[in-house]
Amino acid sequence: MEHTYQYSWIIPFLPLPVPILIGVGILFFPTATKNLRRMWAFPSVLLLSIVMIFSAELSIQQINSSSIYQYVWSWTINNDFSLELGYLIDPLTCIMSILITTVGIMVLIYSDNYMLHDQGYLRFFAYMSFFTTSMLGLVTSSNLIQIYIFWELVGMCSYLLIGFWFTRPSAASACQKAFVTNRVGDFGLLLGILGFYWITGSFEFRDLFEISKNLIDNSEVNFLFLTLCAFLLFAGAIAKSAQFPLHVWLPDAMEGPTPISALIHAATMVAAGIFLVARLLPLFIVIPYIMYIIVLIGIITLLLGATLAIAQKDIKRGLAYSTMSQLGYMMLALGMGSYRAALFHLITHAYSKALLFLGSGSIIHSMETLVGYSPDKSQNMVLMGGLTKYAPITKTAFLLGTLSLCGIPPFACFWSKDEILNDSWLFSPIFAIIACSTAGLTAFYMFRIYLLTFEGHLNVHFQNYSGKKSSLFYSISLWGKEGRKIFKNKFSLLNLLTMNNSEKFSHFFKKTYGIYGNVKNFTDPFITINHFGTKNIFLYPHESSNTMLFPMLILVLFTLFVGAIGIPFNQDLNLLSKFLTPSINLLHQTSNNSEDWYEFVTNATFSVSIACFGIFVASSLYKPFYSSLQNFNLINSFYKMSSKGIFGEKIKNFIYDWSYNRGYIDFFYTIAFIKGIRKLAELTHFIDRRIIDGITNGFGITSFFVGEGIRYVGGGRISSYLLLYLSYVLIFLLIYYFYFN
Repeated sequence: MEHTYQYSWIIPFLPLPVPILIGVGILFFPTATKNLRRMWAFPSVLLLSIVMIFSAELSIQQINSSSIYQYVWSWTINNDFSLELGYLIDPLTCIMSILITTVGIMVLIYSDNYMLHDQGYLRFFAYMSFFTTSMLGLVTSSNLIQIYIFWELVGMCSYLLIGFWFTRPSAASACQKAFVTNRVGDFGLLLGILGFYWITGSFEFRDLFEISKNLIDNSEVNFLFLTLCAFLLFAGAIAKSAQFPLHVWLPDAMEGPTPISALIHAATMVAAGIFLVARLLPLFIVIPYIMYIIVLIGIITLLLGATLAIAQKDIKRGLAYSTMSQLGYMMLALGMGSYRAALFHLITHAYSKALLFLGSGSIIHSMETLVGYSPDKSQNMVLMGGLTKYAPITKTAFLLGTLSLCGIPPFACFWSKDEILNDSWLFSPIFAIIACSTAGLTAFYMFRIYLLTFEGHLNVHFQNYSGKKSSLFYSISLWGKEGRKIFKNKFSLLNLLTMNNSEKFSHFFKKTYGIYGNVKNFTDPFITINHFGTKNIFLYPHESSNTMLFPMLILVLFTLFVGAIGIPFNQDLNLLSKFLTPSINLLHQTSNNSEDWYEFVTNATFSVSIACFGIFVASSLYKPFYSSLQNFNLINSFYKMSSKGIFGEKIKNFIYDWSYNRGYIDFFYTIAFIKGIRKLAELTHFIDRRIIDGITNGFGITSFFVGEGIRYVGGGRISSYLLLYLSYVLIFLLIYYFYFN
């Protein structure tokens, strides 16, 4: 066993040869490297698979031996200062490494086809492999300095991947926003690390925990300063895990390719903040104020994320806010001291949300092949609907992921979320009510996404292949006044619309969009899309290729069965509790997570009932919207009933405005920080140019005029100098005479 642990250092470095070789190949053999670009997917998957197998072997040894292994070596030694590097293998490391590798492998296989026609194919795989190296280095780090190094590398990779399509202004803006927002938290993390080194004299975790606890017990440290340093450490987790108020970067990060969203912004990078808090929990647990702050931030984040997701039109942004809400659940659990529940939900959510993001990528990939569908339209759920007929496998996988995230048994997230809800009742009934209400909101907005995307009728109807029967085309246009903007693309279906007999409707949206019928016959029933000289012809939205479906089906299996590792019935049979024993002992926890059947069924019935109510509300609001798409009178009457009889017009508008405008938080940041900093810069510029430079320039101008005046005094004649001298003497004599007499 000791022999196996000695080779754990290969975990973070094994994926590193791929980006190095891709870079060398592009530099020295650009033509051959680009022609053989698809071959790089294989070593990427192979090396990550080796890391996964090695991590699984370490996990098995952890379960059998319940031990923690750490190996360090000196990096810098100078007098009393010693900086060490190394790796730490414990259950938390094994959990994170397995998550990173399993989800990473699925995403890489999926990306091989998803990014097939993208010119940045090689760059994509280089970035992804370097990201997995950075993330694996982060979770195996043995001290705070090493964590900070890999923490910054992960942030750099996130910047590169979010801005992967950097020619789009929205993507360039999104990666800058993510980078700047994370720098706020990272600066706090750096200050916290330096503060604790000043207090304890060490960066090592065990020394940090033990020395801090002894100093607190003996009252040998300024408790306010210690709390401040702990909060600064937590600030790094707030930014990285998109917690309030540094959550604003996450929805904009969806500008990157969808596989990136599945890996980084659902399962791994955003989980780095959860990992950091879990790693430092023995430190935070002896500082009660920090635990209260963690709980408060978690409860605000989970509620805010759920409310902001309920009216989003972009499918990926809806899932992004869902990720934010679920990360809030994990942070809430950590703040309550429910270490096992937080990690359990981290595992189940990672696989479920990765499945949902890959499912959304399959939808987007399908919709992008339609004529006139730009990237912003292909992600708009208002323009979807009825995709069950065209993508049944994607629909089934997405539905299972949705049911899991809603907390419906026996799917994975049910077991973990139910455990967090149960612990919240023991901690605070108020927080428990908020957490349970958010579970209902989760079911509502997730089924809203599912119904808008897959159920009802497809919002774009094409003429059938035989050409004998014309079909109606319904366009809900969000671009241009009343949806009447005509695109220049000759294939745009909007060019086929007539402007007569237009009708309007609105459903849970503030604006009213036009719907146009009486479509002229298509001149060409096929849709031709060029990709690097090849032609792909599609008549309808289509199912994704097997290369994209295979990872989704594997993640479906995880979503169905991974919850079994933490079913809280018997402590001896609970694999997760047995696996986490070393970490639980480190936290001095002796709680028993076993429950009897009656208690479990009672608690589960309540949480499932809330989720079912959310599903019922979503179905009531959105199912008639699509099933009656051609009966506008029924839609209008249902809309009036729902807006006036149930919610009220003002409440409906407030809910929509709050959610769609992101709670006005981005607007507030724009006013308070962006415009405020700009005004401050303008004021500073004015003071610098008009006052500071003005004083300097004033002295210069004064010297110039004095010099000019003196120049005309000196004419070079002695008689003039004598006359001037006698004039000065006469003036002084007169002053002296009249002043002293």
